[in-house]
Amino acid sequence: MAQSGSELRRTLGVGDAVVIGLGSMVGAGIFAALGPAARAAGSGLLLGLAVAAVVAYCNAMSSARLAALYPASGGTYVYGRERLGAFWGYLAGWSFIVGKTASCAAMALTVGAYVWPEQAHAVAVGAVVALTAVNYGGMHKSARLTRVIVSVVLAVLASVVVVCLGSDASDAGRLDVGVSGGAGGVLQAAGLLFFAFAGYARIATLGEEVRDPARTIPRAIPTALGVALVVYAAVAVAVLSVLGPEGLGRASAPLADAVRTAGVPGLVPVVRVGAAVAALGSLLALILGVSRTTLAMARDGHLPGALAEVHPRFQVPHRAELAVGAVVAALAATVDVRGAIGFSSFGVLAYYAVANASAWTLSSAPATRLVPVVGLVGCVTLAFALPALSVVVGAAVLGVGVAAYGVRGWRRTA
Repeated sequence: MAQSGSELRRTLGVGDAVVIGLGSMVGAGIFAALGPAARAAGSGLLLGLAVAAVVAYCNAMSSARLAALYPASGGTYVYGRERLGAFWGYLAGWSFIVGKTASCAAMALTVGAYVWPEQAHAVAVGAVVALTAVNYGGMHKSARLTRVIVSVVLAVLASVVVVCLGSDASDAGRLDVGVSGGAGGVLQAAGLLFFAFAGYARIATLGEEVRDPARTIPRAIPTALGVALVVYAAVAVAVLSVLGPEGLGRASAPLADAVRTAGVPGLVPVVRVGAAVAALGSLLALILGVSRTTLAMARDGHLPGALAEVHPRFQVPHRAELAVGAVVAALAATVDVRGAIGFSSFGVLAYYAVANASAWTLSSAPATRLVPVVGLVGCVTLAFALPALSVVVGAAVLGVGVAAYGVRGWRRTA
């Protein structure tokens, strides 16, 4: 547990918490995830989005209830530890840190790919260093920058929706919600699209920095999720109406292709800038979340204790932030992980499965347990509906974490 003087400062209100959640969700995923989801589900893309939204809602409600009860850094790592036992908390924390560290590198490389493709790795490292410095300066600075980023991204997405739906190329007939990809395709699309919803967890992992958490967190999480769902649905409908499921499935840059097809090629550079800014927002929030979970696990001895130190002036887990920033910068400089982060979705779904199982223990009332049960079943189903390689790699990564936990326990008892 936290030692005296190591607690973080509670500075975030409802508005700031909502903005941080939106900064995590309305990120680069919406610019890239629609294409792979359309390839999987075809005309069932919108059904896949609906399934992902239902699972995300259940996860959000479970997370909100738990975060209000346990307002400490670490999110589901803390909930699993307190409700299910040390192993399940550790597994959730391991899933989150490993999966989201890869996501951080992917977001950094996405920034580089949009800003300066020929020097993508150098730009990615620069972005990581800059955002780590912003986070080091305190939560207020991070929240203010996130607010600017969210405003820019929402403005770009609104422009895409207006241009697409208002063009002659738009055809409502392309919105047929049949399941040309089959039920398996719809579930796979839901698993891919779920990745874009997962950012509301950032509000829970920052629970120790939220004012009046019992009131703030249950309001902020569903609000952020609701806004993100409306935005995603509007963008998906607009882009589908112009490109259709086949065209969307072939698109490497779906939103840019959509505005070009809609007859406004001049908006393409704006969309590219929006994608880069969105990736920055996701990266900022990801570094925040991973460093807070690292802090919580270091407090319990699962990671080096030095990572649990809180800066006396800025009141942030500065060593954890610097460690996360260094690892992400190294990955962004040397490895192109954009095509190999499918296991991140697997890890995120495992993380939320633990959250739902933890929420199930809060009450014995059948009505109260319905949401976590649906969330748990949904997480497991979507995790194993992902592409086979993502499932295999994700399971292997979790296996490494379980082995490390076992070795650590054996050494303690030896």
